[in-house]
Amino acid sequence: DVFEQPQHVGHKKIEFHITSDIPAVLQNNSEKEKNGKRSYSKYVLIDLYAAAEEINNTGFGRIFPAPSSNDKMETEEEEDEIPSEFISKRDLEKHRLSREEMEKYSVFKNYEPGDPNCRIYVKNLAKQVQEKDLKFIFGRYVDFQSEVERNMFDIRLMKEGRMKGQAFVGLPNEKAAAKALKEANGYVLFEKPMVVQFARSARPKQDANEGKRKK
Repeated sequence: DVFEQPQHVGHKKIEFHITSDIPAVLQNNSEKEKNGKRSYSKYVLIDLYAAAEEINNTGFGRIFPAPSSNDKMETEEEEDEIPSEFISKRDLEKHRLSREEMEKYSVFKNYEPGDPNCRIYVKNLAKQVQEKDLKFIFGRYVDFQSEVERNMFDIRLMKEGRMKGQAFVGLPNEKAAAKALKEANGYVLFEKPMVVQFARSARPKQDANEGKRKK
């Protein structure tokens, strides 16, 4: 008598009344739920998330935005690039003369790349150029994780005499040398465009000297 006896209460139906305009996506989802005899209250949050995602196309609730196509291209380029202690291909192209511009310089008159080999010849270098500058450029064509390639990479910069402003760079193979010639020829270093060619072989001169010695 002291406490009121609890009255049995049946299952109550929960309904949601949305007064604002319901997007077409929600209406379609609501109709599907009715036809499938699902409980709207159980899935309403999921449908709201899905509707917002389809309407705004921004990925409601995402932590990280999806990368754009430009971001993907930059990522691929960065993965393809060499370590930062060497010049990038992008910088080489940016500061390299075009063919039309090369024709305006006398140093490129009658330019011939020469016979392919693993050694290249560089001329028209500014007096400020040092070996570290050439290593910064041509080191990108060497795999420094390979002891063989490290040993084959050699730079000889001439700073005196008739050969002043010229250099010889030894690379691991002809393929690397050909790529270096193609990408670095015409590169403007200290306001002077480099002229890059394949170095001439020294063997004929050695043979001639040996012939003189025999005589």
